[in-house]
Amino acid sequence: MNNLINFRKSVMRLIKMFIVASITFAFVQTWVTNYTVSLFSRDGNYVVIFAFVFLLTIFCSLYGAFKVGINRIHELIYSFSLSILITNFLMYLMLSLIAREMLVITPILISVVFQFCIAFVGCVCANTVYFKLYPARRLVAIFGDDATGFKLINRMSHIPERFKIERGVNVNSTSMEDIKKAILPFDGVLICDIDKNLEKEIYSYCYSQCKRIYMLPAITDIIINHSYEIQIGDTPVIMSRNRGLTTEQLILKRVMDIVVSAIALIICSPFMLIAAIAIKLDDGGPIFFKQNRITKDGKIFNVLKFRSMIVDADKDGAKKAEVGDNRITKVGKFIRACRLDELPQLINVLKGDMSLVGPRPERIENVYEYSNEYPEFELRHRVKGGITGYAQLYGKYNTSPKDKLNMDLIYIETYSIVQDIKLLILTIKVLFMKESTEGFDASANANVRPKNTKNKDGE
Repeated sequence: MNNLINFRKSVMRLIKMFIVASITFAFVQTWVTNYTVSLFSRDGNYVVIFAFVFLLTIFCSLYGAFKVGINRIHELIYSFSLSILITNFLMYLMLSLIAREMLVITPILISVVFQFCIAFVGCVCANTVYFKLYPARRLVAIFGDDATGFKLINRMSHIPERFKIERGVNVNSTSMEDIKKAILPFDGVLICDIDKNLEKEIYSYCYSQCKRIYMLPAITDIIINHSYEIQIGDTPVIMSRNRGLTTEQLILKRVMDIVVSAIALIICSPFMLIAAIAIKLDDGGPIFFKQNRITKDGKIFNVLKFRSMIVDADKDGAKKAEVGDNRITKVGKFIRACRLDELPQLINVLKGDMSLVGPRPERIENVYEYSNEYPEFELRHRVKGGITGYAQLYGKYNTSPKDKLNMDLIYIETYSIVQDIKLLILTIKVLFMKESTEGFDASANANVRPKNTKNKDGE
C-alpha cells in the first residue's frame, strides 16, 4: 500500500515539475532570443533562471496552482495563469535592470500567452492523471439534523470526481451498531453536527477500522487543533494559550498597516478618482457610503466605501445584497466586481479603525443577529476587522455566518505576520473571481423589518 501511495505521489510530482520546466523553457527561449542585452557572459544566467523558477514556484504554491485534485480545474488554470503573469512581470523588470534600460515588452507578452497554453494543457493532463490514480472516495454521511446534513452532502456532491456520498444515516433513528455496520463498506465518513458522545464513539470506531473522517469543526475543535502538547511528569497535557496577539505582533501589524495602506492609497488614487467621478455622473448621489460597523473589543466605527447602491437602498430595512439585486447601480456592479468599492477603507486602516488583514467587520444588525444564533460570534472581535482576511479569501460574500466565524477563528489562532503577507498576496487572486462576490438568495432577507428612520444610502 505504501509503495502504491509513494508511486502516485511521485507521478504527480513529476507532472508538476514538467509543467514548471516547460514554462521556464519558454521564458528562457524568449530571453536568449530577444533580450540578449541582458545576458551574462557566464554563471549569472543560471541565477536568472533560478530566480524565474523560484518566483514561479512560490506564486504557484501561494495561489494553489499545485493543488491538483483539490482545486477545481478552472481554479488551477486561473492560479497558474496569475502566477505566470506576476512572475514574468517581475522578471521583465529584473532583465530591464540588468540591461539598464526598459526593454521592449512585446516578446515577453507573447511568451506569456504561450506559457498560458502550456499551463492549460498541463492542468488538464495533471487533473486527468490525478483522478485516474485517485478514484473518488466512497463516503457515508452521518448527521443529526436532516437540513444540515443534506446541505453539506449537496455541496460535496458538486465535486463527484473527489467524493461519492452513497448513503446517509440519521443518528436519531439509527442505533450505534447499525451506524458501525453502515460505515464498514465505505472508504470514509462525513460527520455533520451530531452529539459529541456519539461523535467520540464514531471517531474511535473509524480509527480502529482505518476509515478516513471528514467533519464540520466546532469552536472547540479549532482551539484544540492549534494547541500545544506539553508533558507534566508522565502525563501528556494539551495547552491552549488563548492570549490573542502579543504586543510585538500588534506593533508589527500596525506598522505594516500604516506603510502598506499609505503606499496603496498613492498607487490607487487614479482609480479612486475615476470611480468617484463615475459614481457622481451615474445618478448624482453621494460618492461615499458610510455605515456603522463593529471591530476589535466591540468598538463601533464608520466604515468608508464607494457607494455601489442607489440612494436610500436601506429605506425598507438593512438588507444583504442578493443575487441580481436591483438596488445595485450600473457603476456599482462594476466596482463591486473589481472590489474598487473597498478602496476607501484604506483610510480606515490609516486611522486605526481597521487592519489590512482581519475578520470582516460586520454591521451592528448582523452582529446582533449572528450572536443570538452563535454566541461564539463575539470571539472574532479579539482582533481588528480587516479589508481582506481568511474568511474573505476562502469564503464568499454569501458564505454562512458559522463558516465565516470558523475561518475567522482559524485566522486568529494561527496568526503571524508571514500569514498576513501571504493573505495580502492571495487577495490579488480573488479580485476577479466572480463567485467570491456572489450575493445571498432572497431568503437571507426574509426577516428584515422596515426601519423607522431612513439611511442616507445603503450598501
